[in-house]
Amino acid sequence: MIHLKSIRESIEFWGIPEPKHTQFLAIRPSEEVNEQVHELANFKQIRHGHYIVAFKKITKGVFHYGRTEFDSTTGVLILLGPDQLVEVQNIEIEPGGFSLLFEKDFFLGHPLFNNLSKYGFFDYSLHEALHLSPREETTLQRIYDNIESEYNNYVGESSKELIISHVETLLKYVMRFYKRQFLNRQVLNSDLFQKFKVKLDQYISDNNLIEKGPPTLDWLANELSVSKRYLSDSIKTETGKTAKDQVNLFLIEQAKNLLLEPNASISTTAYKLGFEYPQYFTRLFKKKTGMSPKTYIKTHSYQGMS
Repeated sequence: MIHLKSIRESIEFWGIPEPKHTQFLAIRPSEEVNEQVHELANFKQIRHGHYIVAFKKITKGVFHYGRTEFDSTTGVLILLGPDQLVEVQNIEIEPGGFSLLFEKDFFLGHPLFNNLSKYGFFDYSLHEALHLSPREETTLQRIYDNIESEYNNYVGESSKELIISHVETLLKYVMRFYKRQFLNRQVLNSDLFQKFKVKLDQYISDNNLIEKGPPTLDWLANELSVSKRYLSDSIKTETGKTAKDQVNLFLIEQAKNLLLEPNASISTTAYKLGFEYPQYFTRLFKKKTGMSPKTYIKTHSYQGMS
């Protein structure tokens, strides 16, 4: 495995021209660079220690991200956060497109330094790349042109401030386009949510709650072959609630039934649902239902006697 920890190490490995800034690089891959990428990337696992925003027109080759294969497709925007492991095979790239490589510290002193984490698409897997419409491609290309213009005429802090502003604009548009892609894939989102619920049912029927605790989003995402962030965003688009919210609601529905069993207690119910501390279960139950488990038991016991 190759670990390219910095922009410096990346440009040395890929044979990219010297950057204008040690923590930021804007480049339109030339034919020479594309040939270098094709030669070096074959059958290699690569981990970059920085962010990558790349609009690629790939004509041949396969990416692997974790267990998932991403077939080469023209007109896609790939976004990678630091330390994501990628395997590439026989990659060939058309002239055109663009790449931005940046380290988080480039944004020190700017709100974007802390706001990068809100752009969840940097945690998506490669097969969850953004497929751009021609109009969207033109929009991002225009913003990139502004970034490149400032980058090529870099004169210090004034250029840096403008570059950061343009990068922030680009990321906001990417977020908008991803929301469009989610909406356009409502059938896929619905299918993913149904599979999500099946996995929850399976987890409980296999008696995993007591031994392993509530299912984690990492486990669910792995079972569904998607990234954790993509799973949550997709389900939120479909249901209005995140994947974690849906897990909690699922547990609360199980709790409602368990609490009404003969001789049930709050602590026993919490234990059966995999909660280490009954107090946490009680807080979650009240937050989701508007009443404590004790009140819920009393209310439904009275209803049963009426």
